[in-house]
Amino acid sequence: MATKRKVNNLLALAVLSVIVERPMHRYEIASVLKQRGKDRDMDIKWGSLYTVVQNMAKAGFLEEIGSERDGARPERVIYQITDAGRAEMRDWTTELISDPELDATRFTAGLSILGALPPELVIELLGKRITALDAALATGRAELAELDGKLPRLFTVETEYGLAMLAAEVAWVRSFRAELVEGTFPDLGFWSRMHAENIDPAEVIEMVERGEKPE
Repeated sequence: MATKRKVNNLLALAVLSVIVERPMHRYEIASVLKQRGKDRDMDIKWGSLYTVVQNMAKAGFLEEIGSERDGARPERVIYQITDAGRAEMRDWTTELISDPELDATRFTAGLSILGALPPELVIELLGKRITALDAALATGRAELAELDGKLPRLFTVETEYGLAMLAAEVAWVRSFRAELVEGTFPDLGFWSRMHAENIDPAEVIEMVERGEKPE
């Protein structure tokens, strides 16, 4: 059984991924992470950086090696990665690549209670989502094409994966919306009646729990 991480936060892994190059203070770490777009890859919450770096030092993954002062600015502590930090980065990356973990998303949460909205509104909202996804996909593909030949593919595979997932999502959303528009979604009739007649959600749940198919 894997032991629980002392710093179980993707921001911590992002920090390790850049500080492994050279010693840095927190402001430089943040600057490099932003420059390389790691906030897009790892859902970084910048307000947590100070605490995460402190916790990593306590866990033995980073160590203080000095400080510097720039004019009247506060003193900046400089950290470097330790051998334990290098091992943690390798182990954590191994885990992320090899072990599938189904992360819940905001969209998944919305789909789980889709019946709260009438189908005609869902059709409209899915149309807006498709437009936004198409735009994001086009932008991402253009940015990736711009990097072609400038960076080794090793440093852009996460972008390739993200675009593949985005393409899969827009394909599914477009197909699902088409079912609603064409009237082929199997529960569409009851779904529409549930809103037209203002049927109590509790009544619907009771029917499902009894094994009755809503008509």
